[in-house]
Parts: sequence; structure tokens; C-alpha cells
Amino acid sequence: MKSSRRFTFALILGDLAGVFLAFNTVAVLRGILTPSAPLIWPLLVPAGFAIGAFALIDGYSSRSDFLSLDYASQHLLGALSAALATLLVTHVVLTSDFSLQQSRLVTILSFLLIAPVGLGLRRALALRRAATRGHRSMVFVGDPDSAHAFSEECARVGFHRPILYAAPTAEDAGPGRPALDELLGRIEKNELHVEAVVLRESTRELPSGLPQRLVQLHFSGVPTYTLELFHELVWRKIPLYRINQTWLFQEGFSLARDPVFERMKRLSDIALALFVLLLSAPLLSLAALAVWLDDGGPVFFRQTRVGRDRRPFSLYKLRTMRAAADGARYTAKGDKRITRVGSFLRASRLDELPQLWNVLKGDMSMIGPRTE
Repeated sequence: MKSSRRFTFALILGDLAGVFLAFNTVAVLRGILTPSAPLIWPLLVPAGFAIGAFALIDGYSSRSDFLSLDYASQHLLGALSAALATLLVTHVVLTSDFSLQQSRLVTILSFLLIAPVGLGLRRALALRRAATRGHRSMVFVGDPDSAHAFSEECARVGFHRPILYAAPTAEDAGPGRPALDELLGRIEKNELHVEAVVLRESTRELPSGLPQRLVQLHFSGVPTYTLELFHELVWRKIPLYRINQTWLFQEGFSLARDPVFERMKRLSDIALALFVLLLSAPLLSLAALAVWLDDGGPVFFRQTRVGRDRRPFSLYKLRTMRAAADGARYTAKGDKRITRVGSFLRASRLDELPQLWNVLKGDMSMIGPRTE
């Protein structure tokens, strides 16, 4: 437990130092600052956003796999989010004179340094931690068949930590599989140093007293995981034996209901929609003018679609067909109802741009179905 806290504290200090060094180095190189008068307090804004973003992706957890490509991509996205938030606050929200308002480029270049430095720090500490704790064994508690399956899975994923196999009860013990009670006694006496205990879930209960001892070890720094939880936390996957017809409902679609995920998704929708809408505003205006000049009809076309929770909403597009066109519900190749301008808009997908207004309104997301 203390080791995990030190690990987390070291990462937070490293990120704070990274923000301080990156911003001051870039500002000095850009000629905005002198080395004798470094930025300190204004850097609490980008530091706060950086730490918050990395905390959301478990960037301070000793259990995260900092060596994986999956974490690296999340880390870079976290740094990008922190950079955008810093730019928004310093140049839009804060109206008074603020040190970071002198140059947007300083903020952008600083986070381009912070991202790889923070990732490198995590990888270095993870490798050092693995080297110092690599001699520690894992204790697997289960029947012989599940122990054999666990051993094969460790070999397949390249998990080379020593494994000690234990039987739940003394009656189940055998050669190479001592009783869990015996192993716990050695761990409690510091005769055996282990990283964690992994329990294979079963309908059989552990002997009286063992669960309490496992709890005490858990809070003293030797955590106990069920096999399923071990798969999720360490190997980032779901064990095959857990996947069945009811598995989808086991967690109650927690990701879809996660307030952090929901808010981040909505904020990213708004930010991306605003960015694309502002960027394409001149082009959208020209396209709308071309639609009107082509036949004098309405510029926009509205269609009822079904959104989240089966709620209908009006989806907006630039009109690509004649206003009074009748005929089949869906268009076909060479459809004569399509206007000259509409043909180009369809081919270039520019007719879809007004849907960004639906995204801003919350009718739909940048990624998701737009069912008719």
C-alpha cells in the first residue's frame, strides 16, 4: 500500500516538474521570459488540467500497464485534452491580464513536450518497479484444471512472474499445491514475499478464518483478486469462461452509464462540432447560397430521425433535390430529382455539415446511429 502511494506521489511530482520545466523552457526560447523570472503560479492552470486528464485514464495507478500501446494512446489524448482546456481557459474564460495569454504557441509546444516526458517517466518507473518486484511470486488458488489453464494463459500473454499454486483447503492439497492456509502463514511471517493472491471463483466457500486473513493482507499491501478481476485489471480482457448469453448484462452497461464517460463524450462532441462548424462556415455559406441560386427553393432539408432512447428529432441537411420532388423514398443512381448543385454536395458530403447543429443541440453525437 505504501509502495503504491509513493509510486503515485512520484508520478504527480514528475508531472508538476514536467509542466514547470516545459513551459519555462519554451517561454525562454521564445524570448517571452528570462531565466531569472520563471513562471510559477500561473502554471497551476495547465498543471491542474494535466493531472486531472491523466487521473481520468488511471495515469497514477500502480496497476496501470504503462508499457502498453493502449495506455500510450490514452496518455497522448489526455495531454491533448489538457492542452485544449488550458487554451480555452487562458484565452477565453480569463479576461484579465494573465501570463499564459502572451502566446498560444507556448502552450501548444509545452504540451508537446509534456506528453512524451510524462509517458517516459511512467515507463521508466514501471520498469524499475517491475525489476525490484520481479522476484515476487503470484499465488493462484483453485482446482488443478483451472491452475493448468491459468499457467497456459500466463505463458501465452508473456506473464513470466513465478506462480505458486495453492489448494483452497487442506483436503484438496497435493504435491506442488499446498493448502492456502499454509501459504498465508508463511506470508504473514514474512517468510514468503508475494505480489498478489488470485482466487478462482467457485461455488465452494473458503474455510472459516481465511477470508478475514486475506482482507488483512490486502490492506497491508498484498491484494487479493478474483480471477475475473485479475484478467480485467492486469491483462485488460475478459476471461472466456465468463462470456455467455447474460454476460453483457452483468455490469449493467456501466460504461454507457458512467457519468465521467458521458460528460467527456458530450464535451468532445461540442468541441469538435464547434471546431468543424467554425472552420467550414465560409464553405457552408457558399454552398447554401449555391443551393438557393440554383432553383430559388429552400436551402435546408429536414428529415425526422430517431435518436437516443427512441426520441425523434429533426435532422438538418443542405437540400440536394428539387423542393417539390415526388417519387421513391430513397434516391438511386442517376436520380433526376437531384439538382446540379445537389449532385456536387452529395459527392463531397458537404450536404451533411448542417448536422453539426444537431450535435450542438444534443440531438445526436459525432459518432452514433441516425436511424430513420
